Amino acid sequence: MSLYRLYIAIFICLNALNLFAAPATKPNPKAASDKAYVPEEGSAENKKKRKSKKSKVDPSLPMVLIIGDSISIGYTNTVRKKLKGKANISHNPGNAQGTTLGVEKLDSWIGDTQWDVIHFNWGLHDLKRVKVAGTSENSNEANDPQQADLAQYTKNLTLLVSKLKATNAKLIFATTTPFPAGVKPYRDPIDAGKYNTVAIAIMQKNDITVNDLYSAVNTKLSDLQKPKNVHFNTAGSAFLAQKVVASITAQLQ
Repeated sequence: MSLYRLYIAIFICLNALNLFAAPATKPNPKAASDKAYVPEEGSAENKKKRKSKKSKVDPSLPMVLIIGDSISIGYTNTVRKKLKGKANISHNPGNAQGTTLGVEKLDSWIGDTQWDVIHFNWGLHDLKRVKVAGTSENSNEANDPQQADLAQYTKNLTLLVSKLKATNAKLIFATTTPFPAGVKPYRDPIDAGKYNTVAIAIMQKNDITVNDLYSAVNTKLSDLQKPKNVHFNTAGSAFLAQKVVASITAQLQ
C-alpha cells in the first residue's frame, strides 16, 4: 500500500469514529448543584418559587402582620413556624426601612385585611447617615444627615401610629435593636437609645404594648450579632423570634 493510500485509510477511520462519538450536550444551569442553583432574579421561575413559599391562610386563625426592616425579616419565618396552627403570620413586602418609606407605603401594606395583631418597628434606617436627608443614599460619614432626624422621626412615627390604630388591631411596637460602632452605613450606637426613647413615649401616649428587643439583646450582642454589623446571626434571629412569639401570643389571648 502506497503512503498516499495509507493516509486516506487513516482519514476514513477517524471520520467513522467521530460518527459514533457521543453527541455534545448543552450545559445545564442546574447541573453543578441543585442546592446551589438560584433562579435569576425577576425570572418566571424565581417568581414561581417565591409564590410557592407563601404560607396558606387559614381563615379560622387570627391574622398577624409584622412590619419591619431586615432585622424582622430575619426572625419572621421562625415566628411563622412557631405559631403554625395558632395564627396566620404575614410580613410587609420586602424591607420596611425607615418611617419615610412607612408613610409612603403603610396603607398598601395594611390593605383591606382585618388584622388582629400588628407587630411593627421603625428606627434603624431612620437613624443611619445618608447623603441627603429623607433619601436612601447611604453614607459612611458621621457628619452627613440622618435619614430622619429625631424631630422628623417623631412626626412620621406619630402619623404611622394613628394609621395603625385605625385598623383596630392590637398593636405591638418593637424597639430598635442595638449595634456596635463601625457599622456601615454610618450609625452612631448611642442613637438607638435616643430613637427608642422617643418611640416609647409615643407608644405610652397611645397605650401601645412595647416589645423591648433592645434590652433583650443588649448584653448578648457578642454572641447573637454579626461582628460590626446591625444584623444578627442564626442564634440571634432565633432569640429575637422567641421574644416576638411571646409578645404576639400574649395579644392573642
